[in-house]
Amino acid sequence: MAFIDEITIHAEAGRGGAGVARWHRQKFEPKGGPAGGDAGRGGNFYIRAVRDIGILAKYKAKKIFMASRGEDGGSQSLHGKNGEDFILDLPIGSVITNLETDEKWQFLKEGEKIMLLRGGFGGFGNEHFKSSVNTTPYESNLGGEGEKGNFKIELELFADLGLIGLPNAGKSSLLNALTNAEAKVGDYPFTTLDPNLGDFYGYIIADIPGLIEGASVGRGLGTKFLRHIKRTKMLAHLVSFENSNMLKSYKEIRKELAKYDKNLDESEDGLSSKQEIIILTKSDVIDDENFIDKKVKEFKKISKNVFAISLFDDKMIKKFADALMKILKKK
Repeated sequence: MAFIDEITIHAEAGRGGAGVARWHRQKFEPKGGPAGGDAGRGGNFYIRAVRDIGILAKYKAKKIFMASRGEDGGSQSLHGKNGEDFILDLPIGSVITNLETDEKWQFLKEGEKIMLLRGGFGGFGNEHFKSSVNTTPYESNLGGEGEKGNFKIELELFADLGLIGLPNAGKSSLLNALTNAEAKVGDYPFTTLDPNLGDFYGYIIADIPGLIEGASVGRGLGTKFLRHIKRTKMLAHLVSFENSNMLKSYKEIRKELAKYDKNLDESEDGLSSKQEIIILTKSDVIDDENFIDKKVKEFKKISKNVFAISLFDDKMIKKFADALMKILKKK
């Protein structure tokens, strides 16, 4: 099933049921007084955050979601049942926007729940209108409509570590080496069109699709995937030894992160301010150990946590995984 991180839906709370005009039926007294019961309210519409990153894909084919209608009132003053509430489960990290009002809700914790739309009131039966001056009321009324609206749902991945870097930096390969993600790997740019997630001993690692110069204004895979980095706790910046100018490649991505930060709300954490480790990948293409050491020292001027790795060296990957675990535990 394809990864879905953005959908638009129409949602409706339930309509209230209708009140009724009924009468007590007794022998020799066909109208023994009003006995029409009130109706039940319409079901409310709730959103709940769950730990299921792929759940939006289940909603791809269904765009309309509705809570149940309230039950009509009954004879003998019976009150109609309230409509059943509807709960729409969304992944942690979801942002839902009311397309009519621009009101937004964010879901950052598992189990977090809000009422998005309120159900309509139940109508009154004729017993409700009985009074000293109106002993045989015929009035009853319909229930009210439930609230409704169109909503855009966007997922911003919530991960412990986000892998960033230019296309073909080795992000998917590293994710596969550290976790059981089985992310697609290829020898061409933009192999990863959707973010991949992996479980690293309880820590979630997200492989963010490749960035290029101009991503902050929509080039390449653009801002659609930059938003996934926003809520990661820490970044791992991959720079390949295949790049002729590794420092320039690194700065190119940092520049895009800084540009993207300018479009964020003041309440949002910037991408360029997140803690970062640097991973120099594909060291196996370099025969000169001194050159590798030189590059590590060069990047250690930027970050204290710099690693040079080859994905074909199991011992090197194990050593890196142990170091990464210590870093994540401190975060």
